[in-house]
Amino acid sequence: MHTSYIRAVRAESLKLKRSPVWLAFFALPLISAFFGTMNYKMNIGVLKSEWYSLWSQHSLFLCYLFMPALIGTYCSYLWRLEHTRHNWNSFLTAPLPISSLYLGKLTQAVRVTILGNLWIFLLFYVCGKLAGIQSPFPKEVPEWFLCGTLGAVVVCCVQLLLSLMIRSFAIPIGIALAGGILGLYMTNHDYGMNYPYSIYCLGMRANNPSMEISISTLLVNSLGYIIVFAALSIFYLRKHEIAAN
Repeated sequence: MHTSYIRAVRAESLKLKRSPVWLAFFALPLISAFFGTMNYKMNIGVLKSEWYSLWSQHSLFLCYLFMPALIGTYCSYLWRLEHTRHNWNSFLTAPLPISSLYLGKLTQAVRVTILGNLWIFLLFYVCGKLAGIQSPFPKEVPEWFLCGTLGAVVVCCVQLLLSLMIRSFAIPIGIALAGGILGLYMTNHDYGMNYPYSIYCLGMRANNPSMEISISTLLVNSLGYIIVFAALSIFYLRKHEIAAN
């Protein structure tokens, strides 16, 4: 299993070299950081919590709109070769376990998401310094990063299943965008921990750095969603593997 998993990860990595999706992962957080910082600077008389106020400006649209759509785009891209080039038989009859094939794609999605989160917090730090913030960097940032990354893995699992089942490249991305918008509603009505697209935003404390959440609930719900959606994807692939053979 270990060897086949490594082979699957390498194969997916080769497919995604020079992918234009990488550009979006770096460009959209940069745009969001720019406008968030400008808004912070223009309202500095009202936004007096320095780093925390800046984070509220950086994270609202980024976490609820841009990142779900970016993850959706990347997951659609991961299945694009199989969908557009009628490559399903080759994929399903590859000399690797179905679970390894799926985990290869999930690993790539998670890897890019982690890099995206690191980029987001690097931009946050740089923009804070450029905005003239002198207070210490928030000690909560490592927790936001870890919780947000776990929530992002949930979104990856959901979107990989949608992109696996739906051959259209754009429809899963639209679902991700709608899911992120609905996530804001669910969070505002205290249902965020039970809705997969909200967990990422809650973990990142999007638009509300002082928010208190139950880490244990976030952990349990995230792992539950990851296991369920990963299992559904593998079951779907195995069902089609039987048909291909």
